[in-house]
Amino acid sequence: MLERFRQFWTNVWAPLADLLLRMGVKPDHVTIVGTIGVSAGALWFFPRGQFFVGVLVITAFVFSDIMDGYMARQSGQSSPWGAFLDSTLDRVGDAAIFGGLVLYYAQSDAEATLGSPWLYLCLSLACLFLGNLTSYARARAESLGMQAKGGIAERADRLVAILVMTGFAGLLDLPILRELTLWVLALASLVTVVQRMVIVHRQAFDEPR
Repeated sequence: MLERFRQFWTNVWAPLADLLLRMGVKPDHVTIVGTIGVSAGALWFFPRGQFFVGVLVITAFVFSDIMDGYMARQSGQSSPWGAFLDSTLDRVGDAAIFGGLVLYYAQSDAEATLGSPWLYLCLSLACLFLGNLTSYARARAESLGMQAKGGIAERADRLVAILVMTGFAGLLDLPILRELTLWVLALASLVTVVQRMVIVHRQAFDEPR
C-alpha cells in the first residue's frame, strides 16, 4: 500500500541525492551508511526505552533506501550487486528494529500494559521472523521464475507501522500503542506469508486466479 508514496519521497530527496552524486558518493555507500544508522539507532535507543529519539534517528536513515535506488538510476550504476546489497541490508535494518524491541522487553524493568513483557518479547521475535520469511518467500519464488509480491503487510507497511506507533508510544508514554502494533503486525505478517504461498502454489500448478 505505502509503495505508492515512493515516488513522492523520491522527489523530496532527489536534490540531496543529486548533490551526493556530484560529490562522488556512490549508491552503495548510501546503502551501507543507511543500514548502519538504522541498526545503531534501533539497538542503542530501543533497549534503553528511548523510543521517540530512536525513531527519529532511524527515520533519518530510512530514507537512504529510496536515495540509493534513485542515485543508481541517475548515475547509471544500477547492477545486480547493488540490488543484492540493498535487499540484503534491508533485512539487517528490519531485524535491528525488532531486535531492539526484543532487547527492551528482555529487561526486568520493561513496561507492558496488555500482558507480560515476555509476551511482547515473543511477539517482537515473531515479527522479526515472519517479516524475513515474507521476504524470503518472494525471493525464492522469483528465483524459480514465479512471482510472490503482495499480501496485506509488505515491508514498507510493516516498517512505517512499527516506527510511527513506537514513536508515538514513546512521545505520549503510551506503550499500549506499541503493543497493539506488535499484535497486528505479527498477525498481518503471518497472513502475508500464507498469501504468498497461495500465490506461488497457483502459479506452480497453473490454477486460475
